[in-house]
Amino acid sequence: MEPLTDKDLKRIKKEMERIIKRNLPLIREEVSRDEAQERIMAMNEPYKMEILDSIKEEPITIYHIGNEWWDLCAGPHVESTGKINKKAVELESVAGAYWRGDEKNAMLQRIYGTAWENEEQLKAYLHFKEEAKRRDHRRIGQDLDLFSIQEEAGGGLVFWHPKGAIVRHIIEDSWRKIHVEHGYDLLYTPHVARADLWKISGHLDFYKENMYDQMEIEDELYQLRPMNCPYHILVYKRKLHSYRDFPIRVAELGTVYRYELSGSLHGLFRVRGFTQDDAHIFCLEDQIRDEIRGVLDLTEEILLQFGFSKYEVNLSTRPEKAVGGDDIWEKATVALKDALDDKGWSYRIDEGGGAFYGPKIDLKIEDALGRKWQCSTIQVDFNLPNRFDITYVDSNSEKKRPIMIHRAVLGSLERFFGVLIEHYAGDFPLWLAPIQARVLPVTDTQFGYCNEVTGKLKANGIRAEVCHGERLPKLIRNAEKQKIPLMAVVGPKEVETQSVTVRSRFGGELGTMKIDEFISSINQAIKNRTSL
Repeated sequence: MEPLTDKDLKRIKKEMERIIKRNLPLIREEVSRDEAQERIMAMNEPYKMEILDSIKEEPITIYHIGNEWWDLCAGPHVESTGKINKKAVELESVAGAYWRGDEKNAMLQRIYGTAWENEEQLKAYLHFKEEAKRRDHRRIGQDLDLFSIQEEAGGGLVFWHPKGAIVRHIIEDSWRKIHVEHGYDLLYTPHVARADLWKISGHLDFYKENMYDQMEIEDELYQLRPMNCPYHILVYKRKLHSYRDFPIRVAELGTVYRYELSGSLHGLFRVRGFTQDDAHIFCLEDQIRDEIRGVLDLTEEILLQFGFSKYEVNLSTRPEKAVGGDDIWEKATVALKDALDDKGWSYRIDEGGGAFYGPKIDLKIEDALGRKWQCSTIQVDFNLPNRFDITYVDSNSEKKRPIMIHRAVLGSLERFFGVLIEHYAGDFPLWLAPIQARVLPVTDTQFGYCNEVTGKLKANGIRAEVCHGERLPKLIRNAEKQKIPLMAVVGPKEVETQSVTVRSRFGGELGTMKIDEFISSINQAIKNRTSL
């Protein structure tokens, strides 16, 4: 059989419409696992057999379309094919895909399609998809020269280009400033550690498939870190702590490395090396509520400045299998609920959805298209304090176990940057834009003065550059394509009057300004996080 191409989609769609028109019934059948195996073997369908093996529930359910075709499926479905609105069905593309996303498996083909109740819903979806395509961070990242993933270096490893690195520095500087203001101590810790550390933490037992192979150094095994938590615990353990020391808050922009199947890698959203905005709080049981509330306030402060004000919040509670006693689980869960209630945020409770080592709060941010992105996590941990035997001395001079809280606000810088790019479609606000102003000469005669203007802008903390060598209309078009917030046009008159004519990407023509006025206006807009 020849490989399918996008040209085949029309033919396939016509056959789908024919099946819809025939109004064939969809019939559910329950069979034993043995019966399902026999049928699949008779059809010589090895991939279907793998799917059957992965189904743990019984009985096995099969759906038939008339007497012509059947497949394994949990259902439910419409009663018949005639219930499907043929005008609300669209086949979108054909793509290659490794079986189950594993590059070691065979490369197969996948047809992407979508179905809706009515034509209006389909049109709305297609419009949404087109807008999402326009905002795709991979395309914008290339067009604006923000980042790349170099195959020579390996998949899932991000290269931050100068402009992308500027945005990252802004994010990091803001993150550090806010954390220091909220009482966190900043850390830097190694990217590798002896393998024994990951045995103590339990990662080698429960997370090994996501970790890279160990390396031998001077007869000892070392491991690239997949997490930052054990390092922060070692910093805590460097000395004996009193109950008076709590809460202790430490934070780090720590780079970690996790193995991902090549088929699952996706731009900045799914990578193999990334930097987490990680923090850990060590506290007493009666401090949990206030510490969680403080994290919620810090999270909101950070997210708001990047333009994210709509959140979906979930509180996950104790699963069936868990470590820690009923009493501490109850106290921690109530503390998380109280902190959320005190904050005034609405939230959903995911009963039994917590990790085995503690309850957690997950926060998703909503972008300009209404898409929700997993971002912030606040996780109470009853496991690692025991594994690492961390203690403090209480008011009775007895050793006790502290509470440990993991938390990340942005998640990872790479993923958050990808979300930022798509949220703004690359049109970053003035304060965040890698280049805030571009100075454009009408002719090369004004080039010297343009350099003077650019120098003054840079001296006042404004990210500026000169662009020349083309006719002015093309220079303006290029600046617009690069989404530069401000253009300062310089001709003979501007040189004579020591001024610039300002054009704003968001505000249009702003007229002629003296250099000092231009600088003052930009700095005021940056301070207020507004456009010019």
